[in-house]
Amino acid sequence: MKAYLVSFAVGALAGLLYSLLDVKSPAPPTIALVGLLGMLAGEHAIGFVRTCLAHLAG
Repeated sequence: MKAYLVSFAVGALAGLLYSLLDVKSPAPPTIALVGLLGMLAGEHAIGFVRTCLAHLAG
């Protein structure tokens, strides 16, 4: 979890610097990032559902 927080903080700092310098960020468009988030959610969905069902049955 710490690695995710550090990664987010560094990314936010880079975004602030880009904003201060009035430079367009090389990051992909927001719609692409939302698609990637959906892919990650789908990738972990089956394991999550199995875990939930195991806890309910057990």
